[in-house]
Amino acid sequence: MGKFVISTRSNGDFQFNLKAGNGQTILTSQGYSSKSGCKNGIDSVRTNSQDNKQYEKRTASNGKPYFNLLAVNGQVIGTSELYESEAGRDNGIASVKENAPGAVVEDLTV
Repeated sequence: MGKFVISTRSNGDFQFNLKAGNGQTILTSQGYSSKSGCKNGIDSVRTNSQDNKQYEKRTASNGKPYFNLLAVNGQVIGTSELYESEAGRDNGIASVKENAPGAVVEDLTV
């Protein structure tokens, strides 16, 4: 089962990573100024992760594919790692869809 891990960035912002059951990070959030904002971001991932329209498939400047998960307002909720192939990126999306809804939250900031 997946989990959301809340941590603090060096600038004091909160962020979360969605990790698959094997511990691999599959989605990383933006920085949030408050923990409540970060938790709202997690809720947004749970809601939007099931809708294919909310995934924005992109290619980095180095040619490697990745994806963003978008909220209904178009804001980026989370970004994936860079993948070696489009098939890898698609597997990453499938992993977010599978892991996000039931993922537990582990708060490393307390």
